[in-house]
Amino acid sequence: MTSTSILRTGLHFGEGPRWHDDRLWYSDFYDHAVHAITLDGVDERIVEVVGQPSGLGWMPDGSMLVSSMTDRRVLRWDGTTLSEHADLSAHAGWWVNDLVVAADGTAWVGNFGFDLDSFLAEHGIEGVLGEPGPTSTVLCRIDPDGNVDVAATDIVFPNGSVITPDGGTLIVAETLALRLTAFTINADGSLTDRRVWADLSAVMGAPDGICLDAEGAVWIANAIAPMCMRVAEGGEILDTVDTSQTAFACMLGGPEGRHLFVMTAPDSDHIARAAAAEGCIEMAEVAVPHAGRP
Repeated sequence: MTSTSILRTGLHFGEGPRWHDDRLWYSDFYDHAVHAITLDGVDERIVEVVGQPSGLGWMPDGSMLVSSMTDRRVLRWDGTTLSEHADLSAHAGWWVNDLVVAADGTAWVGNFGFDLDSFLAEHGIEGVLGEPGPTSTVLCRIDPDGNVDVAATDIVFPNGSVITPDGGTLIVAETLALRLTAFTINADGSLTDRRVWADLSAVMGAPDGICLDAEGAVWIANAIAPMCMRVAEGGEILDTVDTSQTAFACMLGGPEGRHLFVMTAPDSDHIARAAAAEGCIEMAEVAVPHAGRP
């Protein structure tokens, strides 16, 4: 078991961490902006996203995709201009969230599927993880030209996703189903061979943001606990990292790919997080480096 050090304080709610061009890029929901920070703690506010940014990824031309949650779009930042890449409003059941971008520019994007904040206010976390339970939704695929299709149906709160180094497998965090689900990625971008990659219900692991390492294990930020878990296919917990607050997203990066960066906050309550800048970026060094995408 490993503990973390603090890279940055003063976030409202950090999400979508990505190691890119020697910096950690991330979204801050209620600052409505994408930032990038060095290991020395030098932080830059890159671009404002009024619709609340979340998932990040890069296209083959170097432009950045960012999910704009509340208007259910994915935007594209070319370093100067922020424009619409895709409109998911016809498919997303509620706010869009995390995304992953393949080497050819194909992106897979999750969404809440239902009004989580209102549901929690009525039923509490017990109702989310038990009865009546959350509403299932779809996982969307965005082609490089911005065309949107439904990639998978009946999926529960699709959130963080990773693509294996060979480009052949997509692993999706179904946060409120307490599992990781894998698909085979076909040449045309369609998904087949759906299977449970890891059932985490026995350890109460609610995978939010996730990342992949060079031994094929997945690090999950456990959205209902102050920890990250390193998970093997089949569900064995290989390692854990304790955080000072609840962990909502994680990413491997740094010079050797062995820094585990974790976005933490006291909770995910939208009113409390918008009002107080109590979120952190925490980090720990781990043995196995990053692999795959993001």
